Amino acid sequence: MPVPDRAAIQAMDAQDPLRHLRDAFILAGDEIYLDGNSLGPATLAAQQELLTAAREEWARDMIRSWNGAGWFDLPVRLGDRIGRLIGAAPGQVVVADTTSVNIYKALHAAMGLRPGRGTIVAESGSFPTDLYMAEGVVSTLPGARLRLEGVDAPTIEELLDSDVAAVLVNHVNYKTGALRDMAALTARIHEAGALAIWDLCHSAGALPVALDAAGADFAVGCSYKYLNGGPGAPAFIYVAKRHLGQARQPLSGWWGHARPFAFETGYEGDPGIRRFQCGTQPILSMRALKGALEVWDRVDMAALRAKSIALTGLFIELVESLCAGRGLALESPRDGALRGSQVAFRHDHAHEIMQALIARGVIGDFRAPATLRFGFAPLYLRHVDVLRAAETLAEVLESESWRDPRFAVKAAVT
Repeated sequence: MPVPDRAAIQAMDAQDPLRHLRDAFILAGDEIYLDGNSLGPATLAAQQELLTAAREEWARDMIRSWNGAGWFDLPVRLGDRIGRLIGAAPGQVVVADTTSVNIYKALHAAMGLRPGRGTIVAESGSFPTDLYMAEGVVSTLPGARLRLEGVDAPTIEELLDSDVAAVLVNHVNYKTGALRDMAALTARIHEAGALAIWDLCHSAGALPVALDAAGADFAVGCSYKYLNGGPGAPAFIYVAKRHLGQARQPLSGWWGHARPFAFETGYEGDPGIRRFQCGTQPILSMRALKGALEVWDRVDMAALRAKSIALTGLFIELVESLCAGRGLALESPRDGALRGSQVAFRHDHAHEIMQALIARGVIGDFRAPATLRFGFAPLYLRHVDVLRAAETLAEVLESESWRDPRFAVKAAVT
């Protein structure tokens, strides 16, 4: 099948049902931004929310805004808005803290719900913070241990036994973009008597998620990638309704108390999802997230997924055609149904190549040791952007401009 030409690709954009949503974003000139899977761009609505919160609510109304502007309830209201995007009924998601902190909460809570079991299962190829937090939880529980897919057995399924309490798994692999079957794996985890904790950092806002329908127990995720909440935006945690009455998280801060402003000496957790908060939440960041979520009220998630598969598939097709013989190897699943909204290629000089691309206005990122990673956010990317990105990659490889010594210098953030 021939590679689509420029006219055919332009026609794809003309027929795109999501094309009008690009106007909601603040995009930098002629740059092609393929790093929304690391940090999403700003939206006009998010910037306006920040201005309102800073100039009016904080500067003018000050302490009164906790009630008058609804600051205190923001974590649960935003949680329900995100819940709609990840298939969670109201009352099961709260926006709070960071992904790492929420992983710690969820793992401890899951272990507490399975007394007598001492094993956490995770992926050796997981995003590192998941493993670091799992190691931290194990260190606090006498006799607990961590077993890893890819180290202790080839698959998660093979690690499931009567001692497994919790399985921490990424819905979409941060490096390759490989997508797990949430419903099937959750069912298998439950058959073994364990609880499933899903990391949604690379799927929330990138594709439809169905936590309730899949029977998930817990989930965590960030809001600064595909949800475009801003750098360091607060994360979220999902706790299935059936667990809310029994689940206990270890960070018993005052915002998780049933009556925080009663200032009682002893801790009594809120009976609902508020229990999974800890301390005072970052209101300005939450207001930016509130604005960022406005665009999602106009998004058809099925159309989002269809465009995601089309964009990533087109990129793979173009790169393999234009860059053949240049040392690239596809690391992502070729089947769009098994792929999130990102594409990874391996190359021995991935870091230098990515820096050369960035210098030419195509923004992706590098993941050690040798991965070029490209994220495709359907709300603002066009098919012609995909074409230009592939053409630019071909130019960088053909010209070997990546050999410029300046591209070998590694910054703190890659």
